[in-house]
Amino acid sequence: MPRVVVLDYGSGNLRSAERALEHAGARVEVTDDHRAAMEADGLVVPGVGAFSACMRGLLEVGGDKLVDRRLADDRPVLGICVGMQILFERGVEHGVAAEGVGRWPGAVERLRAEVLPHMGWNTVSAPSGSVLFAGMTPETRFYFVHSFAARGWGDAGTASEQRRSVWAEHGEPFLAAVEDGPLMATQFHPEKSGAAGSALLRNWLETL
Repeated sequence: MPRVVVLDYGSGNLRSAERALEHAGARVEVTDDHRAAMEADGLVVPGVGAFSACMRGLLEVGGDKLVDRRLADDRPVLGICVGMQILFERGVEHGVAAEGVGRWPGAVERLRAEVLPHMGWNTVSAPSGSVLFAGMTPETRFYFVHSFAARGWGDAGTASEQRRSVWAEHGEPFLAAVEDGPLMATQFHPEKSGAAGSALLRNWLETL
């Protein structure tokens, strides 16, 4: 069984993520211990709430450094919801910008949609060769709860050759997931997405 650490930095559905990963076939520890996080086969960075609050919590436990160190060694990291958003350069909420981890270019901003939050089930558009969405159909639905998202890659324009963009739409297109070598993330909650979320987590665990 692969060993996975769910990073505890004061934000995220920690126990839901723990149970979902265990159901998918992982041995899971919820902790902020750096040694455990570095030695684990995979690191999961969850997140709920405001971008700036999640970043403060992440910095307090040195989570940004953990992500950087793991990726420098090509060791897998999975971000979930705001745990995906903080991987971008910055987040802008109510006109106030906060700096993110900066692994990806671009900003997380409020969606231009008539109804917010975007809450409920939605389909995604994954490119061919996707790892996380292997074996899934275009009709497969995942559970979203958010008002902010990354709408693109900022000044970078498009994804890099290694980086796969997965899109969804609520009022406008936004990034629903990203696969970038050892760094992957989902805007939706796989731990709340039933059989589809479990299949996605199993696909991720197979990369470990």
